[in-house]
Amino acid sequence: MIASLSLILGTAAAVARAAQPGAVEPVAAPMRNLTWGQLNFLHTTDTHGWLGGHFQEPQYSADWGDYISFTHQMRKLADDKGSDLLLVDTGDRVEGNGLFDASTPKGLYQYDIYAQQDVDIICTGNHELYQHYSIEREHNTTLPNFKENYVASNLDYVDPETGNRSPMAQRFRRFKTKNQGLDIIAFGFIFDFIGNANNSAVQRVEDTVKEKWFLDVLKEKPDVFVVTGHVGLRMEEFEVIFKAMRQANWHTPIVFFGGHAHVRDARRFDSMSVALASGRYMETVGWMSVDGLKKTGDVETEASPTFTRTYIDNNVLGMYHHTGLDESSFHTDKGREVTKMIDSARKELELDRRFGCAPRDYWMSRARFNEDGNIYKLLMDEVFPDIIVNEDRRNESRLAIMNTGGIRFDIFKGAFTRDTTYIVSPFVSEFRYVPDVPYEIARRIIGILNDGSRIWASPLLQSEIFHVDNDVPPRPNKFMSAPEQQAHPELKRDAADNLVKKLLTSSAGLPPPEKPEYMAEPQRDGQTPLRSQPDLIAGYTTKDDFGDDGDDTVHEPLEFYYQANAFQSDINFPPNHKEKPETVDVVFIDFIQPWIIPALKFSGGDYSDKDVLKYMEGTFTSKLAEWVGENWQGDC
Repeated sequence: MIASLSLILGTAAAVARAAQPGAVEPVAAPMRNLTWGQLNFLHTTDTHGWLGGHFQEPQYSADWGDYISFTHQMRKLADDKGSDLLLVDTGDRVEGNGLFDASTPKGLYQYDIYAQQDVDIICTGNHELYQHYSIEREHNTTLPNFKENYVASNLDYVDPETGNRSPMAQRFRRFKTKNQGLDIIAFGFIFDFIGNANNSAVQRVEDTVKEKWFLDVLKEKPDVFVVTGHVGLRMEEFEVIFKAMRQANWHTPIVFFGGHAHVRDARRFDSMSVALASGRYMETVGWMSVDGLKKTGDVETEASPTFTRTYIDNNVLGMYHHTGLDESSFHTDKGREVTKMIDSARKELELDRRFGCAPRDYWMSRARFNEDGNIYKLLMDEVFPDIIVNEDRRNESRLAIMNTGGIRFDIFKGAFTRDTTYIVSPFVSEFRYVPDVPYEIARRIIGILNDGSRIWASPLLQSEIFHVDNDVPPRPNKFMSAPEQQAHPELKRDAADNLVKKLLTSSAGLPPPEKPEYMAEPQRDGQTPLRSQPDLIAGYTTKDDFGDDGDDTVHEPLEFYYQANAFQSDINFPPNHKEKPETVDVVFIDFIQPWIIPALKFSGGDYSDKDVLKYMEGTFTSKLAEWVGENWQGDC
């Protein structure tokens, strides 16, 4: 029921090298073995364009070409054992790395590179749906690349010319496995997402599971149901799916593959149903094995499945170990070709072009919210005062606010490159503002945004809009359906108004704290970036429903600290800190406007979207790159 506990050193005897030029070398560490079953899975999720691997982190330095070689060799092992191996991907393949974000159009190279992998079941994430162009690329490129392997159980494509709506892909896939002929029925879901562009439509999961086609499929008797979804394992949507399936079919094993939460996690729903989530950013390749399956037509045995899970660090030493090969025999021609494709694309995009040199590491979670070494403190104290300037209002005092979810990764000491800018913040977010807000009203906004008990209750909230501490399961969400939002765009603003009413009625009449207290005690966490140590590599030490032995590499645990939902910089305030300005410009990233307006109302202001203006030209990402170029010059 649990992964093998035998520990051996990674195959350090084999000379290892990172796939991409300039990436750090992987480091040998004690390894746990994989457990094979009748049916086995390799799972990726939330890769966000990181197909070139991690250049500054040794445990994640393998690239997509290495993964292709790895899956080829693992398929051969499955054939030799007479078992089956399926590859699964659960979305968010775009946004978050220069390989996707730096090209015009975005993804110019990334789609072709990703498509070199043979994925058996693939579904969509929310990041494929934010922008009109990325939905078109998903529909016109990714879908044809994977044809019948693409599954979209609650996602539709909306023709931008006619408005006609049709399934993005088939609602489910039924097929038999290569070696044992296991009968598989696979679904592909996305959580109840409302932030999609209008050339797509997301149906609420609770409505999808009532559809006739879904109920008819549940009457079938496959050997295994496979539910893929861009859904956190602890989110309500998987609960809804599981309950609906069990009401109709009590005896068929179900394997769930999730994502979105950016964590390693495994969950048991019942003795015959488990779920796996496999991290983020190509740091992790998830492994799931299922044994004790009853084959279709076998009336003499009952299914009594056992499951194992392992989280594989994405580096070639681990891949060598799990395949039993070394560098001379591991890499395939196709894998090497894809590695060259990545290197060529990176050169074309000038991703190694250096803007400056970071003087130290800046952490999202490994430093307290308001102490040196915290990336948000860097932005509040040093970056925002320099970059958030409207020349016509330079002399005005201003509060600059950004959500912590707008920062996607740490900054490592050393070269800060064109690629780094997209890694830290890949979004096209611009700055907007409400001018001349009374300070007594404006000062309360940050407290409201960081009052988790209230803001989490908002029907507008999605788990990545604000920072989610990585070991905390995403809170269950109940959103408007995308069709409802598209048919009635005013509903989003109504939801914000409802939030204001809820806040007003739940308040004791006291304003939220201007600077709320955050937990200062460190928490053990397996979901934060690693750093090298002399003995063990510091990294993921995951605890899930199966226990604490799931990571294939034995790591030194890391500490992390809880972070705020949002952060604020006070700019051009009176030099005497005892004095406060009468009015301020409230400047914010456009993405959080649906929260800013309700917060202003709750603070006593009478403001609406009509009061919001563009503050300045340029995106946060471009301004950050300019700041680095001006302030972080020197040798790396």
